[in-house]
Amino acid sequence: MDITRLDASSQNLTWKQGSNDLDSGQRTIVFAFFLFASVVGLVGNLIVFWYLCFKIQRNKYTIYINNLSAADALLETVAVIILMVNINTFNGPNPEFNGKQSFVLSLTILYYAMIYTGMFLLTAISTERCVSALFPIWNTVRRPRHLSTIMCCFAWAIGSLESLLQHFVCGTENTGKCLPIGVLNFVLAIGICLPLMVISSLILLIKIKRTFRQRYPPKLYIIIIVAAVVFTLSVLPLNTVRFLLYCNLTADKNTLHKMVTVTEFWMIVNSAINPCIYFLVGRRWNRCTCYSIKDTLNRAFTVDIND
Repeated sequence: MDITRLDASSQNLTWKQGSNDLDSGQRTIVFAFFLFASVVGLVGNLIVFWYLCFKIQRNKYTIYINNLSAADALLETVAVIILMVNINTFNGPNPEFNGKQSFVLSLTILYYAMIYTGMFLLTAISTERCVSALFPIWNTVRRPRHLSTIMCCFAWAIGSLESLLQHFVCGTENTGKCLPIGVLNFVLAIGICLPLMVISSLILLIKIKRTFRQRYPPKLYIIIIVAAVVFTLSVLPLNTVRFLLYCNLTADKNTLHKMVTVTEFWMIVNSAINPCIYFLVGRRWNRCTCYSIKDTLNRAFTVDIND
């Protein structure tokens, strides 16, 4: 796929022509697929965000999901714009418009900020749900009242800062000064967030297994586990490939650039899947009656009375 490669001189989420492996029509089909996924994901996340803000009673876990939906909605919005720029690059009458590089760079910074923010939000909610299940007394008595809000603010701040560091400290080329940024991104994603999500998900799975015979496990458990698994399958390849690129561990950089681009756009699908998870888990499969979106989301995010 030499026709689609990341522009190494700008580190932006735009693809430029390299060879003739795929024609313009095939490229347009690829972009159209991701554009469709972006629009679907944007609509789904906006619906979830709206209901959690104005229609559903808030609890400490819906605060996390609400912020995650906002991050996913912003990511999908940026993706729609970037994909339209890509389509214009190959098929539009003015592919290289004035200010394109700066415009796409700004979108790329926001795009990565949303990826990192979503990663930290999922880590926070899975870890807190796990700790609450293991230490119910702490959850009931000692848990700070505004912990969810504090952790969400922290996730947004760290995610944005990490994206800014990645694109401004690194500069416009993958030189030696990118190595600390690559190590930082890799450690945060693979060394800290990934183990916390995996361990928390395993503990929640054990908790589900133990309580399944007494009652159906809380749907929130299932949402956290599935969302963490889906996100891990998306963010692990992205951070691994970028780490290899920053550390210059291979001479075949063209292939790495292509892989980075593919994994970057695959995050679009990940963000679009999250609303589907909420609706599928909240639905009552053993009944034919149609339920409203509000009822479905209420069932999805219902927690125990002690929570």
